[in-house]
Amino acid sequence: MPELPEVEVTRLGIAPHLEGQKVSAVKVVDGRLRWPVPRNLPRMLPGQKVHSITRRGKYLLLQMDTGYLLIHLGMTGTLRILPSTDSLKPHDRVTFEFGKLSLRLHDPRKFGAVLWHANKKGPVEKNTLLQKLGVEPFSPEFSAQLGADVLYKASRKRSVAVKQFLLAGQAVVGVGNIYCSESLFEAGIHPTKAAGKLSKPQCARLANAVRLILKKAIAAGGSSLKDFVNSEGDPGYFMVQTKVYDRKGLPCKVCKAPIVQIVQGQRSTYFCPQCQKR
Repeated sequence: MPELPEVEVTRLGIAPHLEGQKVSAVKVVDGRLRWPVPRNLPRMLPGQKVHSITRRGKYLLLQMDTGYLLIHLGMTGTLRILPSTDSLKPHDRVTFEFGKLSLRLHDPRKFGAVLWHANKKGPVEKNTLLQKLGVEPFSPEFSAQLGADVLYKASRKRSVAVKQFLLAGQAVVGVGNIYCSESLFEAGIHPTKAAGKLSKPQCARLANAVRLILKKAIAAGGSSLKDFVNSEGDPGYFMVQTKVYDRKGLPCKVCKAPIVQIVQGQRSTYFCPQCQKR
């Protein structure tokens, strides 16, 4: 499913086309997503300008005149910029028209979301879907100096495995399944190690690894396992760079030991038993 790098790649792709533009029309083809698409969007949004497009975790935030449009890609969602004259395709759920351009949410499994946060409800950061998210990995709060403190404080007295601790996103957001395996390998930490047993130096290595891996993934256009494509329809290429993920039995690129696959919380985890000793 699209994780932080894929959402950021999407943001970078659509922002140049849409920022400063006004919505000309909205069509809800099928509003039965994770939560029902607000019925008043086709009436409320036309004429409103897109002032900025930012990201919080895996949510895209389109700042409009009277509020924010929140878009989540779910498990199989993509956002494409297309000519408005292009015909709709199966699984296109919502379209936002900007004159000759159309922003289309394509979501086969309908786990995505299109929601509205009105300015009168207060800052968008206080939205119930956003306020409990961990810190952003590229924010000042997770800098090289402070990232270790964030992970160390959040992990104290936690018996859960560090892989699950990262996936939860309550300390730092955006470290999805692929990026968990890669970050833990980069930091030399075994994925089953209890989060509460991480030392301060290990937290420092892990914070640095998270930033490094996510930056590499964004630069590669994200990861395309099944469905993800960017706003121009191109897949991401991070999967060709992975050092452990999806490499079961293949030699470690550092020590040549065979990569091991285990299951944690119904998700596959990959690691090197030599480079990542408990």
